[in-house]
Amino acid sequence: MFRRAVTALGVAVAGLVATAAPQAGAATPDADLVAKGAYVARLGDCVACHTAIGGKKFAGGLKIMTPIGAIYSTNITPDPTTGIGGYTLQEFSDAVRKGVRKDGSTLYPAMPYPAFSRMTDDDIKALYAYFMQGVTPVAQPDKATDIPWPLSMRWPLAIWRVVFAPTPKPFVAAPGTDPAVARGEYIVTGPGHCGACHTPRGFGMQEKALDAGGGADFLAGGAPIDNWIAPSLRNDPVVGIGRWSEDDLFQFLRAGRIDHSAVFGGMADVVGWSTQYFTDDDLTAIAKYLKGLPPVPPSKGDYVYDASTEKMLSSGKFDGTPGAEIYVQQCAICHRNDGAGVNRMFPPLAGNPIVVSENPTSLAHVVVAGGILPPTNIAPSAVAMPSYGKILNDQQTADVVNFIRTSWGNKAPGNVTADQIKKLREDGIALPTTEWSTHDTSYSSW
Repeated sequence: MFRRAVTALGVAVAGLVATAAPQAGAATPDADLVAKGAYVARLGDCVACHTAIGGKKFAGGLKIMTPIGAIYSTNITPDPTTGIGGYTLQEFSDAVRKGVRKDGSTLYPAMPYPAFSRMTDDDIKALYAYFMQGVTPVAQPDKATDIPWPLSMRWPLAIWRVVFAPTPKPFVAAPGTDPAVARGEYIVTGPGHCGACHTPRGFGMQEKALDAGGGADFLAGGAPIDNWIAPSLRNDPVVGIGRWSEDDLFQFLRAGRIDHSAVFGGMADVVGWSTQYFTDDDLTAIAKYLKGLPPVPPSKGDYVYDASTEKMLSSGKFDGTPGAEIYVQQCAICHRNDGAGVNRMFPPLAGNPIVVSENPTSLAHVVVAGGILPPTNIAPSAVAMPSYGKILNDQQTADVVNFIRTSWGNKAPGNVTADQIKKLREDGIALPTTEWSTHDTSYSSW
């Protein structure tokens, strides 16, 4: 399965190449600083992008699709020849916060350095200590990109960086900001780089807003990444988190499941690799910050449940409604005739923001590919949704997706066609993974 996108589900240091040199971080480890750096690495979810499926931790090799071709994440272990062992603290900081690698060239913007530009000096210093002193060196050369010439030339990236990437400036909260809210803002807009997936992109593939000062675009929902859509994190009651409480957000990030929602796709990787390890204080801070953001105007309205769908399904008389019989046969056993699902296992479809999103890609994708709820420290058992890619044809898939999007009071716009489902398959389906369980379950043991 896809392993985090240009966010969640987050992307970390893509294109970072070292030259042969003595290991720069060979000094005696500072255990406290290394432990702090390990936690900062969790905040940034570095492992998700810099570990290939079945590969060694942080050794790179993960394929990341971009609009111009595929790039591969790089080796960020402290190996002095193939990794970043030759980077000084300043060179490391320049790569993470400025997008400039050791040889002076610009990183591909798959690396979210516009967000990392606001990371504090202390966090960068700790992160450097962790990668140099707490990560096992792996001698593994980086893979070349699959981007055709002339798009593969790096010099235009420097222009992109000047136009779209802010000058690094450590985050400072606005005067009078509640300390918890300020911490949440720092994580969301900085190391957590939530906007990389949850904020729409402009003509240059730049995030349209990097923080709340950018207006309504900030965290208002992203564009398709690996055929997943990151939803709005603004307080809209229909397509956002307006009906979520702070505790809902806390539990969702910690366990990946709450009574009315469950992670899938790219966000499953975010929870599996990253947020489940955050401290309670940091999870609370994130929830407070997100719930404090104003709705994206204008509001999409509100959701009102309609019981007529349940009555029709329970009667067995589908009245020629496309997708209804398929839903009863394939979906209702978990998501029920009333669309309410099963708490903390199978998410509801009635009133679900993903279901009523303007872009149906995520819903169609999970029907075709299936999904897995990652095991977490709070909920140690994985829960899977099967793939229907070989059970349903393109038209049947389109029918059941349209049925779900317009039932129980759902009022999703547009109509999904069989041709759209066919294109989704052709573009590539990201299959579920269980890679989260192959590594240690505590960041402190890394």
